[in-house]
Amino acid sequence: MLHAWCFLQLMLPLFHECCIEMIEKWEKLISSKESCELDVWPYLQDLSRDCISQAAFGSNHEQGHRIFQLLDELTILVIQVAQSVIIPGWWFMPTKANRKTKEIDREIQASFKRMINQREDAMKAGEAPNDDLLVLLIESNLKQAKERLNIQDVIGECKLFYFAGQETTSVLLVWTMILLSKYPHWQAQAREEVLQVFGGKRPEFDGLNRLKVVTMILYEVLRLYPPAAILTRVVCQEIRLGDLILPAGMEINLPVFIIHQDPELWGKDALEFKPERFSEGVSKATKNQVSFFPFGWGPRICIGQNFSLLEAKMALAIILQHFSFQLSPSYSHAPRTFVTLRPEYGAQLILQKI
Repeated sequence: MLHAWCFLQLMLPLFHECCIEMIEKWEKLISSKESCELDVWPYLQDLSRDCISQAAFGSNHEQGHRIFQLLDELTILVIQVAQSVIIPGWWFMPTKANRKTKEIDREIQASFKRMINQREDAMKAGEAPNDDLLVLLIESNLKQAKERLNIQDVIGECKLFYFAGQETTSVLLVWTMILLSKYPHWQAQAREEVLQVFGGKRPEFDGLNRLKVVTMILYEVLRLYPPAAILTRVVCQEIRLGDLILPAGMEINLPVFIIHQDPELWGKDALEFKPERFSEGVSKATKNQVSFFPFGWGPRICIGQNFSLLEAKMALAIILQHFSFQLSPSYSHAPRTFVTLRPEYGAQLILQKI
């Protein structure tokens, strides 16, 4: 089975191809004009969806986009039901919303099941690629002697990676572009670093890992705008924390957004955009406290963390090579939690070709 870092390196050409497709669309919109106002949010969503569909599961664009469309519809319905339910057991009633929710979930399950079965058949015939996440997941599962996942568990992992993987990257990129528009001196520093490392050439793996300023910026964006504003965990067995006893089965919500901006943990400038606080790494910035966990923490940390950060670095590097950008007067700053922390009214920026 491929090592995780080898897998990420193999994904870089695909990341690059998806990024260039987006850049070409933006260039066509600008064409002969000096600049163009554009809501970059839907483009960044499509970028991350294309990357996750092809890199992680090798599915074609139509199949991948259909799954994302279904997941979006399912998320909206689940949130609507959760916000409106006031009667115990209402979820099990055959309402229009509940029937639609179950219908969408069945179609998602069927889509993933077809993908998994097709990949297992190809593996048995020796025809499956060995460089996508689904193959790695199936191979790893087959090697488990005792705690092997059943197909529903594998589908659950696919749904999680499919949804969380694209959401994490797209929201990270959109808030990064918004903040670099508000702080042009940081945009200039990031572009200077990218051009020093790559010039106008394709960003490569080792170079992306040397982007110190870009990494500082991404960490600070993750601190101020963590993709998941709240993390939920369930206590598996009774735990004692000092004088506090947490019984088994108890649900705990970790307010990531609040902890990331707590002045007692981060100082009086906790609400300010200051990437330099990460100049010596995360441990130094946090004073070795668990106060920065945009991807979770411990054994349940997001498996797509490195995937998301590498994709974000690639996309940001290519964007900085081709465009400068600033906030449009029509932009309205409205972060809203919709599973992840999204810009409610989009991200209207003015792009200028370099």
